[in-house]
Amino acid sequence: MNHAGVLTIALLFTTGLFGTAAHAAGDAEAGGKLFVRTCGGCHQVGESARPGFGPVLNGVIGRTAGSTEGYQYSEAMKSSGVVWTRETLAKYIEDPKSVVAGTRMIFWGISDQEKIENLLAYLETFQPQ
Repeated sequence: MNHAGVLTIALLFTTGLFGTAAHAAGDAEAGGKLFVRTCGGCHQVGESARPGFGPVLNGVIGRTAGSTEGYQYSEAMKSSGVVWTRETLAKYIEDPKSVVAGTRMIFWGISDQEKIENLLAYLETFQPQ
């Protein structure tokens, strides 16, 4: 096989791998639309975000659960010991009470993994630089 053929196969293989990874990371734009419909009634993000029925979600990834100022968390959330990683947030979005039993959050969860990835991609856009 010539060099061009090997290069073509390598590019196709690499594109396939990175294309899958990019897809798995989620679509922030779709996540933003879903956030407004699903989360926005209780949570805010962005420069002017304020706590409401739920805490502000700016910088949520890497934060300890129940630790932001200006929001009255449940004892269950404050004492959970959960650190919000992408993985713990994904599980929480899917089934909140399985991650923090006794949470006051009234949300049944989202079972669609693509929607969860999209929400996470959107929330990642509000992480400190």
